[in-house]
Amino acid sequence: MALGVAEERSITTVETGTNYTVPLMLMVSLYFGIGFITALNDILVPHFKDLFHLNNVTALLVQFCFFGAYFVMSLPSGWIVGRIGYKSGIVVALSIMGVGLLLFLPASVIVFYPLFLFALFVVGSGLALLQVAINPYVGALGSAETASSRLNLAGGFNSIATTTAPKVGAAFIFIAAGASATELARSVRMPYVLLATCAFAMAIVTAFVSLPNLIEKSDRTSSPDGSAWRFRHLRLGALAIFFYVGAEVAIGSIMINFLGQTSMGSMSHQDAARYVSIYWFTSMVGRFVGFWALRKIRAQRALAFVSLVAAVLVAIEIVAHGHVAMWAIVSCGLFNSVMWPCIFPLSVKGLGRFTSQGSGILIMMVVGGAVIPEIQGFLADRFGYQRSFAIVLLCYMYILFFALRGHRNTNGSETVSPLNPGVIQ
Repeated sequence: MALGVAEERSITTVETGTNYTVPLMLMVSLYFGIGFITALNDILVPHFKDLFHLNNVTALLVQFCFFGAYFVMSLPSGWIVGRIGYKSGIVVALSIMGVGLLLFLPASVIVFYPLFLFALFVVGSGLALLQVAINPYVGALGSAETASSRLNLAGGFNSIATTTAPKVGAAFIFIAAGASATELARSVRMPYVLLATCAFAMAIVTAFVSLPNLIEKSDRTSSPDGSAWRFRHLRLGALAIFFYVGAEVAIGSIMINFLGQTSMGSMSHQDAARYVSIYWFTSMVGRFVGFWALRKIRAQRALAFVSLVAAVLVAIEIVAHGHVAMWAIVSCGLFNSVMWPCIFPLSVKGLGRFTSQGSGILIMMVVGGAVIPEIQGFLADRFGYQRSFAIVLLCYMYILFFALRGHRNTNGSETVSPLNPGVIQ
């Protein structure tokens, strides 16, 4: 997902009539990398659970450290990019990511879980900075009229990555049963060292690729009085983003261990990883369907429909067993797909000069991906995997409330500034 900056700014380019095919290919490849690295966490959770003999709460610290970095670093990343520029920000972000990915090497040698978690926090910090830096470029590499098309392309490649990463990660990381701790730790080295190499290589390529000079202008003269927090629908929308990201990440994080339960057929990690890929694949399909459908259906109605269906599917998973429960939870990916593009514009509608500040607030709520999986992990340890999905059900029920009532702007509208469409989930 691409992050914004919580300050009123405009982005312009100084070059015109330039062919930006190569820079656009670079940006799209970076979106692919973001999705790939993020989805690999779904493989790390069960792998570390076995390697370090963890309960669900401690195993899901993988997502807590990764997404917690987004919360900690999103606003500092905006300041960093403002100081060094967007192109330099990309180079620095990729370098930070490379360092974090490379930390998997010593962590696998000494087999030390806290070092793995620190590595994930570093990687997440680099990704937060990267997304703040690359977001404006997607819109700037061409005419404003075709910006949404380029953003859809970038989002499509991000979804392709989240679909393929669990399969690739499982092939590298999940090894034969009965392997020693040393062998289990060693299995993460190759994929993460390769990813680190790619990150450093992309940093070098970015340094030499000609990118447009983006001019960032802050509207200092018309700094608004008050705060975006005074808008009730924004506050409720921030919670909706929190619960949406939390539910989506929680399902993907716990699915492999859930499908390994006796009631679900005692599926192996390798086999269960295929269903994680299907989960993300359905989300990719839903995004392309949503690109067409949301032109004809109002966002609040679409959000009410998908959140209601998702809630029903989770309820079925809680009471059913076997293939019915499995396909119910896997199918949630399809209905997750359009939640972000519905929640986000409904939350900032009518904010006017507070739109950018409101966007920054919403972006910080990605921290739901750190918190909700931890809550589900606690519930899974106490009450079992199926009942633990009750927290996911509550997330979808809240999103349904936001779609039906919470999105209404009761504060009155200001003159609405154009919403930067460059936020991809």
